[in-house]
Amino acid sequence: MTTQANAFLIAGAALSAIAAAMHLGCIFFGAPWYRFFGAGEKMALMAEAGSAYPTKITLVITLVLLSWSAYALSGAGVLPRLPLLRPVLCAITAVYLLRGFAFYPLMKIIPGNSLTFWLWSAGVCAVFGVVHLIGLKQVWSTL
Repeated sequence: MTTQANAFLIAGAALSAIAAAMHLGCIFFGAPWYRFFGAGEKMALMAEAGSAYPTKITLVITLVLLSWSAYALSGAGVLPRLPLLRPVLCAITAVYLLRGFAFYPLMKIIPGNSLTFWLWSAGVCAVFGVVHLIGLKQVWSTL
């Protein structure tokens, strides 16, 4: 662990954890939350019908976000060093940045979500990616 925790990676960890909590909210509160966050009417209808599919997909996303939070905290020096820390933090940062700035091609690949969903989530992911990138750059030599 580093001697001084990195504020940007701590912020990145918090952002990922908040996103995970919001996904859990979709699981617990169902269709209204899927609709509010723009996940698409199909997901909302499946949740209303009691299908396990929305829950499974959303739970996987939640677990990924929580693991990303843990890796950011490890890179920040708050948690012990996790395996493959440098490449995993690079991958997390890249995914957030790509999701934020290359959302238009994804709209064609993953249809059914509202434009509001794509714009908001792209903006959020771009911010998350930039926060991770700044933190990663600051701790690069210690990883």
